[in-house]
Amino acid sequence: MTSPTRTTRIGAAAALLSALLVGGAVTATPASAAVGSICYSALPSQAYDTLDLIAQGGPYPYSQDGTVFSNREHVLPSEPSGYYHEYTVITPGSSTRGARRIVTGEETQEDYYTSDHYATFNLIDFGC
Repeated sequence: MTSPTRTTRIGAAAALLSALLVGGAVTATPASAAVGSICYSALPSQAYDTLDLIAQGGPYPYSQDGTVFSNREHVLPSEPSGYYHEYTVITPGSSTRGARRIVTGEETQEDYYTSDHYATFNLIDFGC
């Protein structure tokens, strides 16, 4: 397991947490209210492999990896088309891609983890 190299991800999460702790205004859309958080250390080991591949630019195990995630479920915050990209987190014992994914966002370089094929998402907190 390698440490995450994109420290700006920590900054975005820290800014949000700081605003919440000091009573700052944080406007949440219904979509972003459905997004939780997960500590980097709590991810399954296969997610570390996926994050490492993303940092290296591939190669990825599935042709769908790196494609645009269109957020049709509207669980993630609304962003323009092309903002999000999805990557498979291998599920041991599964003969298919399984349900686990990392979805990345472009602007603040946020990473989301879903274990249930886009029904719920957790923003990955690289600081814990």
